[in-house]
Amino acid sequence: MRRTRPLIGITTYLTRARWGAWDCPAALLPALYTAHVQRAGGAVLMLPPDDPAHAAELLGAVDGLVLAGGDDLDPALYDAVAHPRTGAPVPERDRWELGLLEAALEADVPVLGICRGMQLMNVQAGGTLCQHLPDEVGHTGHNPAPGAFHDHAVVPVPGTLTASLLPARTDVATHHHQAVADVGKDLAVSAHADDGTVEAVEYEGRAFALGVQWHPEARDDLRLAKALVRAAAQS
Repeated sequence: MRRTRPLIGITTYLTRARWGAWDCPAALLPALYTAHVQRAGGAVLMLPPDDPAHAAELLGAVDGLVLAGGDDLDPALYDAVAHPRTGAPVPERDRWELGLLEAALEADVPVLGICRGMQLMNVQAGGTLCQHLPDEVGHTGHNPAPGAFHDHAVVPVPGTLTASLLPARTDVATHHHQAVADVGKDLAVSAHADDGTVEAVEYEGRAFALGVQWHPEARDDLRLAKALVRAAAQS
């Protein structure tokens, strides 16, 4: 049957969860993500962690990919020792999402990385992460209250895809304590916060492979999601 909407795969958490009478491991995703993509005109397929050997096969079923936020990446992926504030790694998710990202880049499938997803892009490209941002910027403004989003401004870099979608200084929803440190090969920084934190990166020479440090799904601004859906419709 012919699809009427581009199908966007969104990666999921792998964590313990409680609902009803149950308390057990779950592959889950905040409904903000699915609703945001649907409002932007896409249909959604959730992609829980799997064997990375199957990443290209499963990616062939979708038109675009969102790498969702969530747990801290394993510092061993970028040859670092864990900071005391770095969360416990989820290696199954790390391996799976790196496999999906590499398959998406190989097949030129449009991809949007959100928060952790942007950090994954940087690590995949050989970059590193700052494991606890307050140590670097001297404040907690990127994550002032656990479990709540906070708004701050980002400034796009002229001439980038990000600037074409968000052409002016824009307030965005943030909730992160890690950030890009050394930028990976073939990535261009495409937005900053006022304190210099890297807020967006793009793979150079690709139609749509963009990572943002903020959470667009937490606000009503659909410009990034609509751009992903448009790119997916053309892929």
